[in-house]
Amino acid sequence: MLVATGDRCATAAPLRTEPSNCFRSFLKGILLMMTTTTQRLLDLAAAAPASHSEDLLLLLREASELYQQGFASLRHAVAARFAGLPGEDLAAAATAAGMPCDASQDRDELLLLLALTEWEMTPAALAYTEMAEDAARRGVCLIPEV
Repeated sequence: MLVATGDRCATAAPLRTEPSNCFRSFLKGILLMMTTTTQRLLDLAAAAPASHSEDLLLLLREASELYQQGFASLRHAVAARFAGLPGEDLAAAATAAGMPCDASQDRDELLLLLALTEWEMTPAALAYTEMAEDAARRGVCLIPEV
């Protein structure tokens, strides 16, 4: 049987009636894996209309971080998907996806355009965009006024 000793797990004979720290950590890890970036962004967007001022700003900050994480993950996936494609083909793919570009742009920029085009159509990105626009209409923005 596992019991907690500080932040570490150890074997011991006595039965504990309360969950150990190890078990709590295990459950927390499972719950975090189940809460995807998309689901969390949708949850934040759903909570935003009832939030005001500082509470809305906190939701917006968390949503922005999740948006950036989601985009970074997709960007890596797009780079892997188009790994062997020459620059001209990348430019053609970006143009076909609705992002005007040309073959003179470097590979990283073309991959970024492809990832951005794909990301902007995801439920997570759409939810964040709507949330940020609504917050801005109510005077809440992540960029401070100067």
